Amino acid sequence: MSSEHKRFVAYALALTIGHCAVPAQSAEIGSAAKTRHAELAREILADQTLSDVRGMARDLLKGRFNAGSGYGEVWIRDLNTFIEVALEVNPPQRLREALLPFFEFQGTNGDIVDGYIPLDGAKVKYAYRTSALATNLMAHKNTVETDQESSLVQAVRKYVSATGDRTILQERIAGVTVRERLGRALQYVLTERFDREHGLVWGATTADWGDVQPESPWGVELDANSHRALDIYDNAMLVIAINDYLLLLHDNATEAARWNTARDGLKRNIRKHLWDVNRQKFIPHVYLAGSPFPKDFEEDAIYYHGGTAVAIEAGLLTRDEVARSLDQMVANVRAAGAGSIGLTLYPPYPEGFFKNPQMRSPYSYQNGGDWCWLGGRMIQALIKEGYIAEAYRELRPMVERVKRAGGFHEWWSRDNQPRGSGEFRGSAGVLGRAIELLQVWAEHNRDPSPEGHSGEGRP
Repeated sequence: MSSEHKRFVAYALALTIGHCAVPAQSAEIGSAAKTRHAELAREILADQTLSDVRGMARDLLKGRFNAGSGYGEVWIRDLNTFIEVALEVNPPQRLREALLPFFEFQGTNGDIVDGYIPLDGAKVKYAYRTSALATNLMAHKNTVETDQESSLVQAVRKYVSATGDRTILQERIAGVTVRERLGRALQYVLTERFDREHGLVWGATTADWGDVQPESPWGVELDANSHRALDIYDNAMLVIAINDYLLLLHDNATEAARWNTARDGLKRNIRKHLWDVNRQKFIPHVYLAGSPFPKDFEEDAIYYHGGTAVAIEAGLLTRDEVARSLDQMVANVRAAGAGSIGLTLYPPYPEGFFKNPQMRSPYSYQNGGDWCWLGGRMIQALIKEGYIAEAYRELRPMVERVKRAGGFHEWWSRDNQPRGSGEFRGSAGVLGRAIELLQVWAEHNRDPSPEGHSGEGRP
């Protein structure tokens, strides 16, 4: 085992055990329960499918960091979700080099691009951006999104936490340190994408965490037909990013206080404006100037799985609310006839509500497709909340189909057939990470003695 891998395993262990610690009142848990935990731990450790899929994820993430076989670009929203597993199987310098171009393409206003690609591969109809700092590359930004800046901050924090390499923060890009550029990126969101009336950030209307708006067939760029809206995914991603940025600050109490205030305001306003108390779910969109959908369409009935998972990661729900959210996701999967809680949303938007051909029909692509890429993040969130048995149960359908298909795919149809890009590294990253967290928990809990116990499922 390399020193980098040892450091990463220690990091995973601290993260998993720290989040899965049993509440104080559980200290008196009976021996029968401890035995069940030990049995679950041994079942997880004996599960060959978990080990096989984790190995497949590590193999896929060796060497190349483009999003998948159908994508030539290195996307920051994808890299953010597979950087931890990639660091297990690549020299840290490779991931450092993959991160730095995002700063080389950073706009003067602080904004961050979606992805970059070698010049000869820039053939998609994006509005490409060039940089004198990276003349062999071109970059693009899907302006309907508001998660690129948050994704880069999160990815850099994960890199630093896993490797211990804080020198990246002092590397200068055109005379400005990476740490300063991260601050500029977050400030861009709060300056250019912030709605002061609600105290939340906005993006175009998309399906949950998606990057396609309904008003045009291409759908990735803001235009005169866009409908600006507030949603849970963008705002939860920013909360996580601010938490991560605070970990990267060094002895700057004034700046830390400012970002703590910004984060706390976001958390309050998310609960105030986006949480539906009666339905116990997040409201899909709060529109700033009208909706793109028919007036008689009850969009609030749609449950956003991906945004909810990210909200749990951001610490925006109580443990009981997490349990209810999982119950609703499982019920949605059953009602949809889908394969896993990677189901994007339920019910899907009706036929023709999105003009993009991939989004036009229900249960297609981001409109109700089944994505391990987001389902795996829900599994990780459940593990960190201590819902181990539930996480294992809901992970199994995802890893079983990956093993059956022989690889990681972008999304899955309702009848569990692979769709979209093959070699989808985001799926490999989140599933590989979820499996590692489960196995780390299991190693720590295989012994039913008090010293060996650190977590459980539902009380």
